[in-house]
Amino acid sequence: MVGACADMPRDSRVQGVVWQVDNATARPTGDWHLLGVHQLLVQWTVVDDTSFVANAGLPTAANLPDWARIGREPWASDVVLGLAGYADEKRARAHVDKLVRESEQVARVPLPLHVTGYYFPVEVDPTWGDAPKLGAMLSAMPRPLWISVYDRSNVGGKTLADWLASWLPGDVGVFFQDGCGVYARGPLVARQYLDALSERLGHDRVRVIAEAFRPSEHGGFRPATAGELREQLAAYQGYFTYLFDGPHYVSDELVRTLAPRAAERHGMSP
Repeated sequence: MVGACADMPRDSRVQGVVWQVDNATARPTGDWHLLGVHQLLVQWTVVDDTSFVANAGLPTAANLPDWARIGREPWASDVVLGLAGYADEKRARAHVDKLVRESEQVARVPLPLHVTGYYFPVEVDPTWGDAPKLGAMLSAMPRPLWISVYDRSNVGGKTLADWLASWLPGDVGVFFQDGCGVYARGPLVARQYLDALSERLGHDRVRVIAEAFRPSEHGGFRPATAGELREQLAAYQGYFTYLFDGPHYVSDELVRTLAPRAAERHGMSP
């Protein structure tokens, strides 16, 4: 058994997993902890004016998650709680003030989770001319607070970092979407972005979302392969990394392929 383990590739490691909540994944399960995941990033608790949390003063989803069970999962020892958003980006950006109000409502609801931060799920990029107005609106949000940023127009890491530093409050962190899932860039270039953001904003304010999907030849997206994900995760060593997203793209079979040694220790076949 020792010899067999020695022949296995080393386990890929990652700290967090994203869950983009919808009715189809309201009961998330997975073996993501085998990769080292201990933090769950919930994409949103309110989406399209529908709450996945009871007693938030908003219409509730038909299929509410079992938050108590989720809070007991090893991959959700810590939780960054996404607040209110819209699935459509243009709609979200046009109604930021409304989403701020809904976020304040849902953030006040007690949940059986170890919440270590909050995420405002209105994604920003340099093409959004009104993004700097978001800075003042974020003052009403609970802390610690995070937003996410992407750069599909490829302005470069330094330009992106300087732009964010010009308006983002100094106590708000950034989740950088690596762009690998849409072939905007490869992992090594994404790492250059992370280093530029870290140098300008501070290392503790920068985390990376590794997109665990790729365009499908039949339209839509497919899960990334183990080889594709290994390349991403290896490039981001030293940065807190999330897989986007677990319930939709990172199956138990894929986890065991990425972490064969951990799977072996737990009596699971890689």
